[in-house]
Amino acid sequence: MTRATIAGRASVIALVVLALVAGYRALDRGLEPAAPTAPPVASSGVHEGLLYARVTTVQGSIYEGRIRWGGDQEALWGNHFNGAKEANPWASHVPPGQLPKERLSIEVLGIHIASWEREADLGRPFLARMGDIALVELRAREIRVTLKSGSVFVLDRFGSDDVADGVRVWDATRGVVDLHERQIRSLEFLPSSRAGDAPYPLHGTVRTQRGDFTGFVHWNRQAGLDSDKLWGRTDDAEVSLGFATIRSIERVSRDSSLVTLLDGSDVVLSGTREVGTGNRGIYVDDLRYGRVLISWNAFERVDFSSGGAGPAYGDFLPGGPLTGSVTTTAGQRLTGRLVFDLDESETTETLDAPSQGVDYTIAFELIASIAPFEVAESERARVTLRSGEVLRLDRTGDLAETNAGMLIFVRGRPRPEYVPWTDVEKVEFNSTPVTDASGTPA
Repeated sequence: MTRATIAGRASVIALVVLALVAGYRALDRGLEPAAPTAPPVASSGVHEGLLYARVTTVQGSIYEGRIRWGGDQEALWGNHFNGAKEANPWASHVPPGQLPKERLSIEVLGIHIASWEREADLGRPFLARMGDIALVELRAREIRVTLKSGSVFVLDRFGSDDVADGVRVWDATRGVVDLHERQIRSLEFLPSSRAGDAPYPLHGTVRTQRGDFTGFVHWNRQAGLDSDKLWGRTDDAEVSLGFATIRSIERVSRDSSLVTLLDGSDVVLSGTREVGTGNRGIYVDDLRYGRVLISWNAFERVDFSSGGAGPAYGDFLPGGPLTGSVTTTAGQRLTGRLVFDLDESETTETLDAPSQGVDYTIAFELIASIAPFEVAESERARVTLRSGEVLRLDRTGDLAETNAGMLIFVRGRPRPEYVPWTDVEKVEFNSTPVTDASGTPA
């Protein structure tokens, strides 16, 4: 390689570095986004099922309209906001020496070298339906999420969260605006009563080995609007099909699917992560359970149907404290405000556990009782819903032995009672929260 070639490549690298630095500094100064990517008239469409917010930037500018996280991700009130809680305020209520422990060991070539115990990690993810949230505030090192109930959750700004993907706003007067996370100061969620030329949620029935699930659908965990595209490959070329034109999708092999269009024509697609084993799963917001995630191995077919605009912001009522009774294996029954897994404390929070390739995310307001070890030799727990349906869920996720246990704030007692998960025989939840129950963490 000649010196001239080396010098030329060095110059190119230097220019790239300077461009990246300049871009970062622009973001760091909180500069406003570039010009809108669409004219105002085309951007104003919205209906009550789509996310709607007033977004304030760090520079004080305000954008209001339909939003979508990351530009092409969560768009509906039933979708979930994800984050990582900064600390666990409930751990301080556990008596000294009783915090859950985990056992670690070192093996080399199958030979045991050493083992030891340490306190289990009590850090927990944050998960809330968009419709349950009132306000999201971004600060230097944390994200504060205020629910409609008034409860505030502090999340780690440097953890994994939806804010990191930024947000796209369809502002009624400025057009479509993309905001980087460093440009956002707050998002105030608001109901929308306007109607316009806006996309509608995908809705249908997903058939699985476990049974059928009906509700709003997110294909490959992401595509959830009829304006989204399905990508795949035929024998001749790569193809993208608008979901608005698709009647059904059926898995025909490990790596391919049969797509039937509204006009009756069929096409077999393969070769991408959307229609084969790379598919990350299909979300269905089934009213019976809240939300389920169907794995590609369990998926058989989806038939799309009209489902309307979806639930509006006002359809999500404020949650309340989780209350009920815990019966221990020793026969003791404790009643009061509950904290499940040293984490979930509100009726809108969720129980997460799988069964036969279907992951359930069930709001506690839908659950009547949980019997984690009803049959000792069984690998499943018994979860009874308020509808009377009984689910046999695998003892993993929130039902695993690593569950951190239950806190019960019994009225009149100075400190809560703590029951390790392995000592829980049954948890029963009240249908109506006790609003004056004590136990809010300091």
